[in-house]
Amino acid sequence: MADHTLCTDDTICEPGAIPFAYWTIKAGSPERVDGGVIAETFVSIYVNGQDLATLMCSPLDQEDLVVGFLFNEGVIASVEEIGLIRPNANETTIDVFLTRREFNAPRRMVLTSGCGGGISFQNLAETQVPLESAMAITPQVILDRMADLNQAATLYKRVRGVHTSVLASEQVVLFCAEDVGRHNTIDKLAGKAMRSGVDMRDRLLVTSGRISSEMLSKARQMGVPIVASRTAPTSISVGLAEAWNMCVVGYVRQGSMRVYTHAERLGLDDQND
Repeated sequence: MADHTLCTDDTICEPGAIPFAYWTIKAGSPERVDGGVIAETFVSIYVNGQDLATLMCSPLDQEDLVVGFLFNEGVIASVEEIGLIRPNANETTIDVFLTRREFNAPRRMVLTSGCGGGISFQNLAETQVPLESAMAITPQVILDRMADLNQAATLYKRVRGVHTSVLASEQVVLFCAEDVGRHNTIDKLAGKAMRSGVDMRDRLLVTSGRISSEMLSKARQMGVPIVASRTAPTSISVGLAEAWNMCVVGYVRQGSMRVYTHAERLGLDDQND
């Protein structure tokens, strides 16, 4: 197994990256840099001995990733349903044994962004009921937590090529996760919260990645009513947010943002436009 750590001459080691020398060219002037690239690996998930899924991911917080993935995919409803979680020596396989013997692998009906499929918006919308939550915050809270995300993105600052997400209260960041897959960061946040006994409902989810329908669905499963990103939501995620009573905020940067759905959660009244 490769050592997924970036070590430089100043003895700083960054988990989740590997050393790699590259050229930079600025104003026509080339320079050789001893830097690094983000590490990408895979982990296969077995539940009660059955092959469930193989995830391409970063080699960080993999047990959190697996727990959150199982929750967000509806395999488990709580961490108490897991009797044992055990990675192999190479950390390429994680075995999960539930406290119950019965397990039928669910059929995946929703494909990730960029994949084709015959699933309709109505099929997706009916997978969850509207979220019952009175959570409301100010736009400044979104800006503050995005600033916290930018500060917490240590791996991104070193090598780029990685997404960052945080689960936060109105006041502080509760958990941070980085991964090559933006949806993996959401699963990791769920896993971290569940394993720490922290309630995910009525929290704020802030991410660096595009808000796809899969991302929005995971947030809904977690009971998160407000999702904000540095970039854009997709058309399906906006439609789902409308149906699920969730506020979606995009392009959060430099004191500005775009509020796409349920703006009342940020104190905005559409009737006063």
